[in-house]
Amino acid sequence: MDKLLNVSSSPHVRSCETTHSIMLDVAIAMLPASAFGVYHFGLHALGVLLVTVAVCMLSEYIYEKLMHKPNTISDCSALVTGMILALNMPPEIPLWIPALGGVFAIIVVKQLYGGLGQNFMNPALAARCFLLISFAGKMTNFSYAGFDGISGATPLAALKSGSSVDLPAMFVGTIPGTIGEVSVVALLVGAAYLLIKRVISIRIPAAYILTVAVFAALFGGHGFDISYIAAHLCGGGLIFGAFFMATDYVTSPITPKGQIAFGILLGVLTGLFRIFGGSAEGVSYAIIIGNILVPLIEKATLPRAFGKEGRSL
Repeated sequence: MDKLLNVSSSPHVRSCETTHSIMLDVAIAMLPASAFGVYHFGLHALGVLLVTVAVCMLSEYIYEKLMHKPNTISDCSALVTGMILALNMPPEIPLWIPALGGVFAIIVVKQLYGGLGQNFMNPALAARCFLLISFAGKMTNFSYAGFDGISGATPLAALKSGSSVDLPAMFVGTIPGTIGEVSVVALLVGAAYLLIKRVISIRIPAAYILTVAVFAALFGGHGFDISYIAAHLCGGGLIFGAFFMATDYVTSPITPKGQIAFGILLGVLTGLFRIFGGSAEGVSYAIIIGNILVPLIEKATLPRAFGKEGRSL
């Protein structure tokens, strides 16, 4: 009798990873880009980061307190939302705008849909799109008193207008842009951390980046121009979006084939917005639209159940 097996309900395979540990890893991975953004843009960028994170966490605490729901501040999801939103802000943005975005992200996009795991789109990106629509002028003003007095349009905006861009500066990050998108080096360090810790898979970022490169080569009007393609890959927050936003567990497909399809969809949408649209960016809107289509992607890519009865002819 002592050799009888115990029968229990699923899940039978468990992981030591928790929501807290995963979100903390994502926050740690964004520290290099955050540090470079503060170094490059100055103390106001630090203020944007601190205010946005504080408002996101406070919004979650107050809402759950008022609704008599369990407190989830400790899972660090509000921290990650605040950091992503702040890193998507222009460096000289008035502090009340990202604060308003933090309230929108946590309460409207996340909590009103049931909290973490129930939101159908990335809260930080939804808030950024809300702010882009509401305060277009301030959200697209990338002038700042930075390195050597650099100011003006982002490299992708210059590229779209036919001007040349400085690729080494784009890679290092000494360019105008949002706080967290400018330094490809810092973003890749954080991405490597996430991949090494196995917090994310390479499927979505690889499919996304490769699709943008192919789209730019086919429809950009410059053919297979390495400099032109590299500018598209290094600019406009593509690296930030591919590794830190498109890979969000809640709003991305769970199937391997679905993740590849999702990445390709994001790449096509980003290419359409950048090359044929009026904006030079496109990453935020591409990911938001992709989030909405995730249920359809999962439905089409779910593996067929073993032994499922086929259709009768």
